[in-house]
Amino acid sequence: MIAAGEPAPDFTLPDQDGENVSLSGFRGRRVLLVFYPMDFSPVCSDQLSIYQEVKPQIAEQGVEMLGISIDHPYAHKAFQEKLGIDTPLLADFEPKGAVARAYGSYLDGLGFANRTLVLIDEQGTVAWAYESPSPGELPGANLIFDALAA
Repeated sequence: MIAAGEPAPDFTLPDQDGENVSLSGFRGRRVLLVFYPMDFSPVCSDQLSIYQEVKPQIAEQGVEMLGISIDHPYAHKAFQEKLGIDTPLLADFEPKGAVARAYGSYLDGLGFANRTLVLIDEQGTVAWAYESPSPGELPGANLIFDALAA
């Protein structure tokens, strides 16, 4: 997994609306990357719903949140609508998991990213990162707030 102090690998991925989103476009702002295995799984649904509830408090601290999984933009759109969330969901679809691999989150053999949180500072450097012990363990929002307070 990527470590604090490392430069955050730049990427460009399509979002749920098919619009390209580049990490470099957020330079000067803090970004929280939320890698998750896949849309519509129960734990992923819970994770993104919980993060949506605290998204206003995260935004108050000047942080923009982006979800990333290996799913297609069309799946992301349906997932976003089903959950009623407005967090942009980026498709690490093709080449499959390339961004997750760059951040050390991809789980070979399973074919998707682990639950990994990466906070990137205004200069594009990793400020903090957390990886769940397993894809079945949801990282609580408290971890995000602890990282923001540090």
